[in-house]
Amino acid sequence: MTRIDFAFGAPDRLRTACQVVRKRYLAGQRLVVYCRDGSRLAAFDRMLWAFDDTSFVPHVLANDPLAGETPVILTAGDPKQAAAAAGQGGQPQPSWLLNLDLDCPPGFEAFERLLEIVSDDPDDKQAARQRWRTYLAAGHTPQSHDLSRQQPDG
Repeated sequence: MTRIDFAFGAPDRLRTACQVVRKRYLAGQRLVVYCRDGSRLAAFDRMLWAFDDTSFVPHVLANDPLAGETPVILTAGDPKQAAAAAGQGGQPQPSWLLNLDLDCPPGFEAFERLLEIVSDDPDDKQAARQRWRTYLAAGHTPQSHDLSRQQPDG
């Protein structure tokens, strides 16, 4: 069963997502980042290029020819299909999914791990509560992590 982790209290959802993606990349973990909202996904893409002057996180869109060789895949489509396509290049198929959408990602059950980052924005928190309830109703037991109690990264 998919392990679902919610990280609450992020000061900035996309910046925190960049930090998480960098951490997973440095740990050698491949992952898919899902967001159906194309403008939010594009903003995250831009932020990954510029959020830190000293590090680089290789990433491409799921339909890019280099998806099979790149550790971080961004998609507005089906994350399961993006992971399968990323596994075509001889690399292991990504087993982690980061959700930046307001709804639950389709096909999340195909992943070993699902990461949810939640900011203090009221709309973001409300959407996260709904996702939490959806996961519970599907028989999952999400884990909660309070980012506001942790030291800032970097």
